[in-house]
Amino acid sequence: GLSDFRQPLPLPGPWVKGGDIMREKICAITGFLGGLLATALGGWDAAVTALLIFMAVDYLSGSIVALVFHRSSKTDTGSYRSSYGFQGLMKKFMILLVVLVANQLDLLLGCNYIRDTVCIGFLSNELLSITENAGLMGLPLPKVITDALELLRKR
Repeated sequence: GLSDFRQPLPLPGPWVKGGDIMREKICAITGFLGGLLATALGGWDAAVTALLIFMAVDYLSGSIVALVFHRSSKTDTGSYRSSYGFQGLMKKFMILLVVLVANQLDLLLGCNYIRDTVCIGFLSNELLSITENAGLMGLPLPKVITDALELLRKR
């Protein structure tokens, strides 16, 4: 009767089992790589989390400026170019390498402030870029922020 339609379709055992094994492998590899990255960067703390979030928001907002608003300062037309997007990703990767080096300096010197200082410096730079992207999108920014951006551009 109708109760037969409520039963899930049976899948072959090897298909389900193979899927579980594949999922476990993917989770294990992802966990291993994530742990390796966190260890290399000196732990997964607020500084690293904030830096990763700021870097992602900066990349995303910069891409929106180029793709949607066509106001990118990177190209003559202001439009998106994949080569500049790739360069942006490589810069973000280099930031993480500098944090890794700063962490190694902390370990070598027996201190714990070099990595955090590097993170704060890059966080400040990312925040300025995010704010600049917001301005390029036409968001009204307080005068104090636009003055600070102009001062930093001149330097």
